[in-house]
Amino acid sequence: MATVLVYLITIMAASLASASGAAELTPDYYGETCPQALPTIKLLVGAAILREPRMGASLVRLHFHDCFVNGCDGSILLDDTDDMIGEKTAKPNNNSVRGYDVIDTIKSAVNTVCLGNVVSCADIVAVAARDSIVALGGSPYDVLLGRRDATTASMDDANNDIPTPFMDLPALVSNFESQGLSLSDLVVLSGGHTLGYSRCLFFRSRLYNETDTLDPAYAASLDERCPVSGDDDELSALDDTPTTVDTDYYQGLMQGRALLHSDQQLYQGGGADALVKYYAENPTKFWEDFGAAMVKLGNLSPLTGDQGEVRENCRVVNQE
Repeated sequence: MATVLVYLITIMAASLASASGAAELTPDYYGETCPQALPTIKLLVGAAILREPRMGASLVRLHFHDCFVNGCDGSILLDDTDDMIGEKTAKPNNNSVRGYDVIDTIKSAVNTVCLGNVVSCADIVAVAARDSIVALGGSPYDVLLGRRDATTASMDDANNDIPTPFMDLPALVSNFESQGLSLSDLVVLSGGHTLGYSRCLFFRSRLYNETDTLDPAYAASLDERCPVSGDDDELSALDDTPTTVDTDYYQGLMQGRALLHSDQQLYQGGGADALVKYYAENPTKFWEDFGAAMVKLGNLSPLTGDQGEVRENCRVVNQE
């Protein structure tokens, strides 16, 4: 009986701790400490996208890759040190993830308007992703705030935890489930590929080995940019409108025009087909569900309270 009681107390304590951590994230976290923080982030994200529309997709992807490795803690922003090999040089990120300079610019400006080091890098990444989506035609959603920044990062964790463009559907589902995310979350968050481009390196295998699921005309248009060997860094758009948030991505999956193997896996006669068709036909519902899924993504294992720190410089931990 005593053992059962101890077990129940442990479970209750863990639940309360979890609820307490979640409760510390609120949309108005900086309402009193720095009311100009969010307008400043929005302004600078808009300016970055105006200079280079592709940057919006990059900032969304930066948030996703941050959250999938030990939670949304800004660890992806840390540079390597003599004692730590971080996430930037992991296979899914190296020469691929972008936007670090934009985050640096935003952090510096936010520190200025806040008269100090108030807003975490992890929160800046989350807000920048939302503002990118809105700037490119998506619907707004409230970002819950109050994350703190990690003081370490791991290349190995990034290699192990970030889903790859070569995964089949069962591996994708398992990967998302390990983060507490469902098949529905997988399909709607994959809709983030309504924005952006991919390197030839990541779709070459699909282009030359999956002709049974690839639209011939689409394949022919890719041949010119992505030869059988070489030109690894040549870019192709993930859908027909790579700088606009819409449902062309899902329509492309139904037409065999997915650029990546992992994307086409969502429409292969499996359990995700109905969701793909639903979002292709219901753009308003996609915008609504995408915002909700981004909030869920942003709530993955945040550091709160006295965990971690608020970094002065997003690339390095604070000096004691």
